[in-house]
Order: sequence, then C-alpha cells, then structure tokens
Amino acid sequence: MCERSPDMLAHFRKNEKLVPQLVRILKNLIMSGYSPEHDVSGISDPFLQVRILRLLRILGRNDDDSSEAMNDILAQVATNTETSKNVGNAILYETVLTIMDIKSESGLRVLAINILGRFLLNNDKNIRYVALTSLLKTVQTDHNAVQRHRSTIVDCLKDLDVSIKRRAMELSFALVNGNNIRGMMKELLYFLDSCEPEFKADCASGIFLAAEKYAPSKRWHIDTIMRVLTTAGSYVRDDAVPNLIQLITNSVEMHAYTVQRLYKAILGDYSQQPLVQVAAWCIGEYGDLLVSGQCEEEEPIQVTEDEVLDILESVLISNMSTSVTRGYALTAIMKLSTRFTCTVNRIKKVVSIYGSSIDVELQQQRVAPSFYCCFSVDWARWGIYSSLAGLPSSGAFNIWYLERKCNNGH
Repeated sequence: MCERSPDMLAHFRKNEKLVPQLVRILKNLIMSGYSPEHDVSGISDPFLQVRILRLLRILGRNDDDSSEAMNDILAQVATNTETSKNVGNAILYETVLTIMDIKSESGLRVLAINILGRFLLNNDKNIRYVALTSLLKTVQTDHNAVQRHRSTIVDCLKDLDVSIKRRAMELSFALVNGNNIRGMMKELLYFLDSCEPEFKADCASGIFLAAEKYAPSKRWHIDTIMRVLTTAGSYVRDDAVPNLIQLITNSVEMHAYTVQRLYKAILGDYSQQPLVQVAAWCIGEYGDLLVSGQCEEEEPIQVTEDEVLDILESVLISNMSTSVTRGYALTAIMKLSTRFTCTVNRIKKVVSIYGSSIDVELQQQRVAPSFYCCFSVDWARWGIYSSLAGLPSSGAFNIWYLERKCNNGH
C-alpha cells in the first residue's frame, strides 16, 4: 500500500510510533527463543521478518528520522542472523537492501557490502548472482567498500555460469581506476583470452574505454589495445582501428617501437583483420623507421625494404583479407614509394597489378569515409599514382583526392 500510494506512505510516516513498534517486533523475533509454530531452520518466523524489513525500507527511504530509528536493529539483524541456511540468507539479503536504500550510517553500509562479499563465496549460484547485481548497483556510491572485495569479484569471472560471468565482468570494469588499472587489465585480458564469443565484444569495448581513461603511459596504452586486437580483433567496434591509429599518430616517441611490434604481430597470421589494418597503416607511415632499426624501446630487428613489401603483398593475396584490409595494404605500399629508395620499381609493379581490382572492390563495398581518413599523403606521391599503368586514372585520383581532403581536415 505504501509503495502504491504516496498519501498512504505520508500517513504512516506521520505516526511517530510506527517505526519504533516495527523495530521492537523485529528485535523480539531475533532475540526470542525456539517457537515450533513459527520456526524455520532455527530462525523465528522468517516470513514476518522479511515483511517487516521491507516495510522499514519503504518508511526509511529519504527520511532521516525513520532511518536513524532503525539503524541499530538493522545492525543486530545483520550480525546475529544464521547464514548456514538459505532462510538466513534471505533475511540477510533483505537487510542489505534495506540498509542500502535508507539513509543509513556509513559503517552500516560497509557491513552490508561485506555481507554481499560473503555471498560471493556461497555455493549457491543464485546467491552469488544477486550479490554481484547488488554490488553493481551500489558501486558508484560505496566504491571503496566494494573495492575491498575486488579479488573475490574477479574470481567470479571464472564461474561456469554465464550470467554470473557477465555480472562479474560488468562489476570488474566498474571497479577499474587509476590505482588498479594494471592489475585489473591483466585479469580482464586473461578473461578476454578464454571467455566465450558472446562476451568478447563487450569485454573488448570495456578494456578500450578503461585504457583510454586510466592508461599510466602511452606505451602501456598501445600495448593493451594491440593485445585486444591480437586476441579478439574480430569482435571489436568499427572505430577501434581509427582510434588506435590516432593514438599512434599522437605518440611520436613511440612510432619506431609501435611499427616494430605490429610488424612482428602479423608475421604469418592475418586472422585478426583490424590488427592487420593498423599494422599496414603503421608500416606505410613509419616503414623507414622499421628498416633503419631506430627502435630504442626494445631490441631492434633487422628488416629490409623487400621484406616489408613481402608482408604487405602477402596481405594483398591472403584469402583472409577483406577489401578494406587490402585497401590499407595497397595504400601503405604507395606511401612507401617516398620512403623506400631501392624498391620503387617493385612498388609500381605491385600497384599496377592490384590497384584496379582493389579500387573496384572498395567502391562496391561502399567503404566508410573513416577508412580514407586514416591516411595522409604528400604531393610527391601524385606523380606515382598517376603514372601507374594498371590503375585507372579515376581510381588513382580517388585515392589521392580523398587522402588530401582528409589530411587537410575538410
């Protein structure tokens, strides 16, 4: 009645004796001895206790005086109720909901969250699920208290029940902050490696958002995104590729390191197309750094111009490569025409062979403008584009014009 009628709720709240009476009845129930007529698994009249707790929750919501009057009895119920039986857990759960819904004291809220933390260790999967759901609802207001149960929450990612896994994943992302980003991302990346396909898209998106917000360094940020693309590249959002490209572009000091990492990441494996697309773009932009071996972040590898072109050609002919990926690879080869000195003739030959077919494929696929905006080109390349015998003049102009337009921000 109180939930359905604001007038009825106001009427009961005017009765200053109602809450104390309910508190007294509840106290008698938890302190009374054995009563065979109402006892269930050693607990006196649990059904009445649950009803009283629900009514107290309604009366105490947004009411300071009523909330203060019930704080002590809620603490007694929370500490004295037997938890070995589901009956006791039901009463504790109602107690937790009441504590979290009224204007309770901070210490009492911590006690409620600790009860939910113990629920996570329960063998009953339903109890674990409701605990995770309740913690997810309260994590924004009681973040530090929930953080104390972080390891238990992360362990729930290994649960066999998919509903529990999903709640644990959502709660884990809600717990990520600047202090625990490294540890939490390690656990979530491990989860991404082993979880069912239905979780990969949401998990990858969550990692991207957390890394963007709390990354301790640019190198860590780049490594984390690359790890996601390597593990679950087929499940990431469409904007993952341009976002990583933008991150790499803005991290000037990491260019040599990044192009080397990406080159090694796609050697012989083109299954993760977004990773291949980023690698192709990066090789096209910074292939000269790869060949010169200027990487200071880790031991540089010895790569020749021909080896770089070999891997880009392999991307072009791979059955795994989509039209968009081939477009990235072909554009990278074009860019290298102004960065490589010994393979210009080979580059012209490759573009003359593949340029026409890829241009048609991209037009048929109606590739989004964001694809073209990942590239930049200087005027020197126009001479090479226009001189390619096998590439239609319209196709060469389209690539050149779109790159110029996106690079100038129009």
